[in-house]
Amino acid sequence: MPVLIVFGATASGKTSLFYSLFSNEPSSLFKNKAEIINADSIQVYKGFEIGAASPSTEILRKLPHHLINIKNPDEEFSSADFVHKADIICESINNRGKLPVLLGGSAFFLKNFVYGLPITPKADETIRASLQNKLEKYGIDALYKTLCNVDPYTAHRLHINDHYRILRALEIYEASGKPLSSFKISEKKREKYNFKLIGIYRPRDIMYKRIDERVDLMFKEGLVEEFKKLYNNGYDKNTPAMKAIGYAEFFKISPQNPLNAPVNEVKELIKRNTRHYAKRQETFFKSIPEVSFFNLENTREIHNLESEIKEFLNL
Repeated sequence: MPVLIVFGATASGKTSLFYSLFSNEPSSLFKNKAEIINADSIQVYKGFEIGAASPSTEILRKLPHHLINIKNPDEEFSSADFVHKADIICESINNRGKLPVLLGGSAFFLKNFVYGLPITPKADETIRASLQNKLEKYGIDALYKTLCNVDPYTAHRLHINDHYRILRALEIYEASGKPLSSFKISEKKREKYNFKLIGIYRPRDIMYKRIDERVDLMFKEGLVEEFKKLYNNGYDKNTPAMKAIGYAEFFKISPQNPLNAPVNEVKELIKRNTRHYAKRQETFFKSIPEVSFFNLENTREIHNLESEIKEFLNL
């Protein structure tokens, strides 16, 4: 089964590019030939449309997307959950005679889908509860420091806001005595799919400018109001989705009263954290073999990308 995998850092222009290629617009180069499977770990949550830069209603109407707004903010959504659901959706899309396109910036989701999940110890509720207590007592900084000591490789790949994966890595270490990084995923792609791996990027100075502009737009569109609504609905700093960039900064700036966090300070911290995250994404994507990378600031490379997709579709 053919599957197109698209790697791209935040604000690189993934959504707009693939909308222009695959939507039902008359101008689309591959009109109605694909459906998108979201591979963004925050866009899966309901109520996070602005901070997660979710596709607009218009885009969703003209190009089918899956795994958007499917989870409540207090529910976990792991790489294993993603792979399981994406497998089912790929089969369904393929049966409709269309190309499944996995599109997003969550490196763990995409890599685990391509190569399969590592075999790690099952969840241990006793250890998990103990770590959760430590998190509440000492804070994420202390747990992240512990992870840096026992598994520096995994710690380097994780953002300190990624509480779920930090706790899971520590849980695996305590359960097995071995770091998560020692549980290697396969170096062979899963055989049930015929993968085409594409990476898109822009020069870093342009990426950073786009990130700053995106964050400014989020605040104009109502990010503060979105955060307040979520918080007033009972979702706090311990809610899985509220630990994401764009939301965690309200708690970081004003732990006792996040609703009154100074907006400009929150905005600048989101910009800084997003730039750091984008840099880590690019580093991670470049470590994956057999990815064809295309600079979206270069017209010729965009044409080359279109040609490779056309060849993959056998058109």
